[in-house]
Parts: sequence; C-alpha cells; structure tokens
Amino acid sequence: MCGNNMSVPLLAEAVTVSGTEKETAAVRGHTNTKVHGWADTMTAIRLPHVKYICPHAPRIPVTLNMKMTMPSWFDLMGLSPDSPEDEAGIKRAAENIKAIIDHEAKNGIPANRVMLGGFSQGGALSLYTALTCQQQLAGVVALSCWLPLHKSFPQAASTSGNRDMPILQCHGEMDPMIPVQFGAMTAEKLKIIVNPQKITFRTYPGLMHSSCPQVKGDFVLNTLKRANNKS
Repeated sequence: MCGNNMSVPLLAEAVTVSGTEKETAAVRGHTNTKVHGWADTMTAIRLPHVKYICPHAPRIPVTLNMKMTMPSWFDLMGLSPDSPEDEAGIKRAAENIKAIIDHEAKNGIPANRVMLGGFSQGGALSLYTALTCQQQLAGVVALSCWLPLHKSFPQAASTSGNRDMPILQCHGEMDPMIPVQFGAMTAEKLKIIVNPQKITFRTYPGLMHSSCPQVKGDFVLNTLKRANNKS
C-alpha cells in the first residue's frame, strides 16, 4: 500500500488481506476480538480486486465489565436501548474509522467502493460511522448489533451521503447478549434514516451471539460487484 500507515493509528496493527489484482475496493471488518477470524472469513469470500482491513479495537476500561481493561471500541455501560452511552468514545471511534476511509481514498480506493462491516460492538460502530459519514459508501454489514446514540438520529445523519446505501442486518433469534428484539428495533429505526428499501434484516432460529459467514459473503460479493460496475 502507498502512503504512511503510521499516520492512521488503527492501520498500524490491523490485519490486512490484500487483493490479488489491482485493488479497487475495500472492506473494513470491525469487531472487539477474533480479528484474525474475520480476516480468515474475508479471505474465503474475497474478490481479487478487494482489500480487506480488520482493525483491532483498542484496550480500554469497560464499565459493563467492572472497569476491567479489554478490547473495546468505546465504553459500554449497558446493553439495553435505555442504557447510558459513551457519546465521546463512539464519536472518536467513528472518526478513527473515517480516517482509514480517507487514507484508502488517497491511495486509489474511493469511498463509494468501501464497505463497512462488523459483529456486535463492531457492527454498531459500522452503522454509526456510515450513517454519519459525508462520503458515499458501498454498504454496511451489521451483525448482532444495535445503533449507537439512536436518540440523536435522524438529525445526526442530516449531512450523510448514505441515504441510499444498502445495509444488511443479521441477528440470531437466541442471542442472550443483544436480544433479537433490539436488532428489530434498530432495523425499524434505520428505515426512518435511510431508504427503507435498502434495509435487509434477517434473523436465524437457534443462532446465539454469533455471525453467519455465508450471508456476509453473499452480500459483500453482490454489493462490491455493483460498486465495481459503477467505476
């Protein structure tokens, strides 16, 4: 890659799966842990012109975990829709992801060929980042997650370039950490913020707090093919 990765803190330690041909699109996979697992999944479904970047969440004290230090994109006070939220931390994490998008754009991959994706807190960050990003993105994959700072939307998305961006939400119906009802509430909120025809919400019987690689793969392949055809 061209450019200075050290100027973008998250890129310094990110797991990157490079394309086998000239890179004209990129996927950012965000999660709290198991970053290498995401990289393996991305490798299995990759297109030759796509770069996959899986940044590590920083280690910070987390209120929900008795202030113990752990990988987390922002502090968590609770996992219900009415729980207090770390507004400053959420916004800071989103700006760090936007810095990666800007870095890739400077090096030949425009924002409209960038897809964000994540699981759990990483999916929440992907949604918030995309919906507050002024640049048009290719799409979002949001797995077993919620919309951070949901009370501030749709105002927070008023300058976003992503009102027609496809969003795939997936949620296990037996998720004990983030109940599927929270995912359904998020999907309904998203339909107010962006074009409702672009929102896909899928649930999976028996699935707990986990992801479905095949669904991710299908959506990534189809969306980035469409983005590539626009070039």
